[in-house]
Amino acid sequence: VTEEEMDNPTFKSDTILSDVHLYCPDKRHLMVRLNAVGQPVFLSYFKLLWNPEDLASQKHGREAATEREHQYESGGELCDSDRNNSRKEKESNIEGVEALLDDDGDLEVVRRPRSASSVEAEELSRDRVYPVILMKGEEDAFEDEEQEGGCSDVVKIEHTMATPLEDVGKQVWRAAFLLADYILFKRDTFRCCSVLELGGGTGITSIIMGTVAKRVYCTDVGEDLLAMCEKNIALNKHLMEPGRGEVKVKELDWLKDEFCTDPEAPYSWSEEEIADLHDHCTVIMAADVFYDDDLTDALFRMLYRITHNLRNSCTVYLALEKRLNFTLRHMDVTCEAYNHFRNTLNDLENLQDKKMKYTVEPIKLDFCQFLIYERIEQL
Repeated sequence: VTEEEMDNPTFKSDTILSDVHLYCPDKRHLMVRLNAVGQPVFLSYFKLLWNPEDLASQKHGREAATEREHQYESGGELCDSDRNNSRKEKESNIEGVEALLDDDGDLEVVRRPRSASSVEAEELSRDRVYPVILMKGEEDAFEDEEQEGGCSDVVKIEHTMATPLEDVGKQVWRAAFLLADYILFKRDTFRCCSVLELGGGTGITSIIMGTVAKRVYCTDVGEDLLAMCEKNIALNKHLMEPGRGEVKVKELDWLKDEFCTDPEAPYSWSEEEIADLHDHCTVIMAADVFYDDDLTDALFRMLYRITHNLRNSCTVYLALEKRLNFTLRHMDVTCEAYNHFRNTLNDLENLQDKKMKYTVEPIKLDFCQFLIYERIEQL
């Protein structure tokens, strides 16, 4: 070790851990397989907290309860048979109390056996984790889970829980949930739009966007990651309206100047798809992709190139978590990745370009929460 290295010590970790699953470690996290590089892949069920059908049924239930209360308060009387049954029930209760006395006259308390339904209800509400490894091809092993998750208010996502830095796209991150919340809150804004997501990862934000938008291009890099993303989109077809909500998984490397158009390469672009993107895209989005300065620079260069080729004006939605880290260089807690993102965003807004004008506007986080995650103040 050189003297210079001694003066500038660094600590490296090979594992990056998403804490979304730590917030809700319930039975919906099921280990289903190992991916191409040997990482455990989990299947998680994320329930939407809002659903029109649920609201309608709750409203109907409240109205029925109110009607019953009104009937009771309006002076409805018990018939003779009901009155007799009620009296007999009270008498039997009194006899039961006397029967519970033991030989010494002490009260003997016998626990009433719980019904099967109450046991099942408790089991459903109890948080549990089921680590299960399945052999490839045994897809019917989760038939019950598939049926349970086939309703319109459950999002099913395959993901990992810990990866090296280069594979963090395979995990689920809070900013993706935040952006998904905003999409659900502003459904009418995105209805029938053509959308591009940069760094789509597991695809959860594109899937939510696909419930309202006309077409979504979900992009990232890495064949294993893109295959997982495509699997997740297939798992959530039940959320898409028939004939609408098309989500396409495509490769888009920010470090390259052009789209991948090699027909032999998986997840490449056709000339028609590139033309469709340029002609119709009005929304670009990215969530939790600002953690490395070089990648942040590459993303903004890609953003600049794409927006220059769009026929229509475009709104870009960026969601991220301001992560606090202690650094030896500053001997303090800093947010270097976030600060670099803000500086680059300011450069884009102040860019002197005769063709394009960029304006930046923060979004208040006072909109409803539709997915279960911890909406911390650093989002």
